Order: sequence, then structure tokens, then C-alpha cells
Amino acid sequence: MYRKAKRVIDFLLSLIWLILFWWLLVLIAAAIKLEDGGNVIFKQRRIGLNKKEFYIYKFRTMKMDTPKDVPTHMLHDPDEYITKSGHFLRRSSLDELPQIFNILKGDMSFVGPRPALYNQYDLIAERDKYNANSVVPGLTGWAQVNGRDELPIPVKAKYDGEYVDRMSFCFDIYIIFRTIFSVFKAEGVKEGADEHDNNG
Repeated sequence: MYRKAKRVIDFLLSLIWLILFWWLLVLIAAAIKLEDGGNVIFKQRRIGLNKKEFYIYKFRTMKMDTPKDVPTHMLHDPDEYITKSGHFLRRSSLDELPQIFNILKGDMSFVGPRPALYNQYDLIAERDKYNANSVVPGLTGWAQVNGRDELPIPVKAKYDGEYVDRMSFCFDIYIIFRTIFSVFKAEGVKEGADEHDNNG
């Protein structure tokens, strides 16, 4: 029952957020555009509910000449490719805000396992062990508030499975408050981690 109610809650909250904070999206988009004139939004293939692929939206944080299809952590000097505004957006997690549109569409939820990259086969396989690919991925999740980028894949997948077992309205609210606290402290943010692969 909660899974059905969760979709309604996600839709209403994302719609309300956009009505109240559309101006923040416009300000960030303007800052990115003024810096180098490139694309504002970055799209990336991710794995969604039941391993169906979708495109996740982020504010672009890397320069237009960054090598394509190369994970950030595999670049010789990741900092060289990150824009000035990009450093701030990543540290504050504001680069994730366009995912509000993913939530509105139903590709994502506010809370759930973070959607894996389409080629993160090891993470996808690990999540299968815990049935974690059977729920809608989230803007934040249980793994994110317990280590975020620092977690090894087996541990991350285990936390994702734990979320599936414990999923409830109260647990989601708890994760959201933990996320807000973590963002303010910039906990677990590691430049070049999988969450920021491929110019995103």
C-alpha cells in the first residue's frame, strides 16, 4: 500500500517544490550559462525500477571539453575539468535539483536507492541479491546517509536492500532529515565518485 501512496506523495511534493522554488533553478541555470555558455542540463543513462533505463537530469558541473564516457575518477586531474560553479554545486548537492523533474515523471522518488549508472554491472548485480532493483530509485537513500560516495559497492547494496525491507513513510522522513544534515556538513562527498561520472 505504501508504494502506491509513495508515488502520489512524490508527485504532489515535487509539484509543490517546483511552484515554490522554480526561481532557484533559474538562478543556477543562469550562473552555469554565464560561466561558459554551454548546456545547462546534463543527462545520463541510469537504471530505474526493475532495471529499466531512464535519463537522469543534473545541472552540468564539468567543462564542455571533458572526455565523454570517462568516469570522473578516471580522469588524470578531475579538478581541471570541473567548472567554478560546478565545485559549489557538487559540494552543496545543488547539481541534483533537476531530478525533481525525474520525480515528477515517476522515474525517481524522493527516497530510494540511488539509481546506478547503466554500466555499473557490479552494483546492479549486488542489488539483485537484496531485491533493491525492484523499487523506484531515489534522490537520496539509506546508503547515502550512511556513507554516500565512500561506501564500497557490497556495503552500498546491502544498505539499499535494508531500505527495501524497512520502507515506510516514517523511515523516508527520517532519511530526508538525515540527508539535510549530511548536505550541510558535506559528509561523504568524494570528488570523482560514481555519482558524478561523465560530465555530470
